[in-house]
Amino acid sequence: AWNPGAAGWTPRLVQRLDRGTSGLIVVAKSPAAHAALQAPAARFDKQYLAVVWGRPAPPHGRLEGPLGRDPLDRRRMMVRATGAPSKTAYDLLARTTGEGPGLSLVRCRLFTGRTHQIRVHLADRGWPIVGDAVYGTPPRRRLADPALDRAARAFPRQALHAWRIAFRPPGASADLAFVAPLPADMRDLLTRAGLSLPPAA
Repeated sequence: AWNPGAAGWTPRLVQRLDRGTSGLIVVAKSPAAHAALQAPAARFDKQYLAVVWGRPAPPHGRLEGPLGRDPLDRRRMMVRATGAPSKTAYDLLARTTGEGPGLSLVRCRLFTGRTHQIRVHLADRGWPIVGDAVYGTPPRRRLADPALDRAARAFPRQALHAWRIAFRPPGASADLAFVAPLPADMRDLLTRAGLSLPPAA
């Protein structure tokens, strides 16, 4: 609980999101909560939804490329041998039908929390996130549906959403879990693509 009488204390972010990523964040409302949630023993289960170019295969897997700064552009991350270990699990939830590159809805679970981790891991495998101006260059080949192709190429941000987070607050005996519904822009893109979340997601 937040103690408003704590001298000089301001609520602080525990979990951050990249600019342009929608969804859940965690804010500590007391010094004790902030320290506990930042401690090495703290455990978070973080799941994201992303709309990507391409058709991830196999439909389930783990991406474990080490991540480090791009030596040519320090604002970017890249998979490189000298980078920090990182691990992302992914599940293909839905994909467009027909020939061509297509779009896919992917659920990602973070096992580490490196900068731009999901965005880099997916792009490195050839499945860049729609709308990602840094890592998400769309394929040259157009989608079969011209209206969908225009909507995907004009998407104004990376189509990445911090969808679900679970953690155990300090002093609690059980985990808390929270889910943030997809924002309107991603829902509209999925509707145009004929994609939807499966009931189990």
